[in-house]
Amino acid sequence: MRSLLVVAAASAAALLPVGLLPAGPDAPAPAAPVTVLHRPPVDAPVVDGFRPPASPFGPGNRGIDYATVEGTTVRASADGQVVFAGQVGGRLHVVVRHADGIRTSYSFLAAVTVRRGQRVSAGAQVGTAGPSLHFGARRGDAYIDPLTLFGPVGGARVHLVADEPDQRAARTPPSPVTRAEVRWARAGVP
Repeated sequence: MRSLLVVAAASAAALLPVGLLPAGPDAPAPAAPVTVLHRPPVDAPVVDGFRPPASPFGPGNRGIDYATVEGTTVRASADGQVVFAGQVGGRLHVVVRHADGIRTSYSFLAAVTVRRGQRVSAGAQVGTAGPSLHFGARRGDAYIDPLTLFGPVGGARVHLVADEPDQRAARTPPSPVTRAEVRWARAGVP
């Protein structure tokens, strides 16, 4: 009976979140949060931005899509370890886990150049792109906007736009700047 109680207590402790377990005198101090600098996996325009779905199976985009030229080198956004490299549904994908807990995914590749378990450095080739590249990021089970990994200005572009259609057609710039749009590396975002 005593061994059954020990097993039950050990099982219950295994189910508790780590933060709720009692810390003894020999327990290690909690690790400080790790900051990782990510960078875009390709130098190409973003053609479809992050659009989280309203429901688990609803429409949206759980990452960003780049317009790439087939054969473009796809690079790891930061140092990490490859946790998946292979085919899903007939398409090639790579997933890298980083020290900050983020997992980045590189999808719809033409070729994979890494293997599961391999350590990669920031900028190391993980594959080659097809006509487009889907780049995703997850913290735990939650998808996050990959553009937020690049910092507050990681891809901000300023594009000046005239208010009047006839000024757009003219080859001369409008006299006063009438409106500025900040595009956060997303095509079609006003």
